[in-house]
Amino acid sequence: MSRTNVLSAEDDLLYHVGPDTLGDDYSPSKDPRFYDRYWNVWHDDTGEAMLAVGGTFYPLLGRAESYAILNLRGDHRSVRAFRTLGRDRADLTNGPLRPQILEGLRRWHHVLEPGEWGFSYDLTITDTHRQEYSAAWGPEVSEGERHVTAGFEGFGTVEGWIEVDGERIEWSPGTAHGTRDRHWGIGRGVGGPALNGGRNTRGGWKGGIWIDLGDVGLWGKKVLYPFDDPHPRAAWVRDIQRRLRFEEDTQVFVEGLIDLTFNDGSTRHLHLERLGAQTAYMRCGFYGGTPITPDGGGLQPGEYDGPPRVEWDRYDVTDPAVRLALRGLDEHHCRVTEGTSITTGILQPLEPDAYESCAAGKPGWSLL
Repeated sequence: MSRTNVLSAEDDLLYHVGPDTLGDDYSPSKDPRFYDRYWNVWHDDTGEAMLAVGGTFYPLLGRAESYAILNLRGDHRSVRAFRTLGRDRADLTNGPLRPQILEGLRRWHHVLEPGEWGFSYDLTITDTHRQEYSAAWGPEVSEGERHVTAGFEGFGTVEGWIEVDGERIEWSPGTAHGTRDRHWGIGRGVGGPALNGGRNTRGGWKGGIWIDLGDVGLWGKKVLYPFDDPHPRAAWVRDIQRRLRFEEDTQVFVEGLIDLTFNDGSTRHLHLERLGAQTAYMRCGFYGGTPITPDGGGLQPGEYDGPPRVEWDRYDVTDPAVRLALRGLDEHHCRVTEGTSITTGILQPLEPDAYESCAAGKPGWSLL
């Protein structure tokens, strides 16, 4: 076998059948929980609007699901769509959600058609940072295979419009940005209890940090450089110390100080402040809670096996009781201050796990 795992533009296609890149020769996965997904979080810098948009193919289950989550000043709306996968994996359309890859590793076009869910959009995402393949391996699960999340991550700019109940929000050049990933692998929880020993599985990593700091993009412990930056892939975050503050009644994140130590010994210090109620609650997109989709019968990722379906929900997340009910894997839009520099980015904790880690004083975690 030849395994170089060098990314190509084709790796943006949802064509993977195993954990390596499409340019490599390998045996396909036999685990029915194998998935191939796209995921995005986009936001302005004012704290007005944010979107989380994604979709997943399950080639061995023959299923496809997609979602979009909008938070406009605390008005949190979601739409989810399900269909049979079919043979054409180039077709990413699912119900009203219509993403299209314009140029692999460079540009996507995302459209949500209007409907009863009350919002729509037409947005183009342009990558700005060099993507790098990586894979995180877990324990062996079946047929000699192991849990794995493989793929790449990136940052980019967003242009276009969002419309909510007739209100048009224009994201002109330079006013909105965000992060995305293209991951594939064998996922815990995929298929629900039927494929996971009768158990529901809470997926999600409690320590996600996705921030474009200007000179570098910080994606967890990975450091991504802009396309025109001469640095080789030679930096990563060696250590993260988090001091976080949470709402007393919900244990949802409010503010934090994050100290980063890079592999060369240099340090950076970030102050994060959640912008109002601007959080995308990913339980509405199949992530991070039990049950997961709050108004969708508790569906786990890849569990729905029925005719094409579209469902939606709406919540007022300025209400603490609603935040408590929705918390799980959460994307908090934050003001990020580093010295005299200010930007915005995303903190993604699994909640209340992050609070519990801080309260217990686990290594790298403490209360602010």
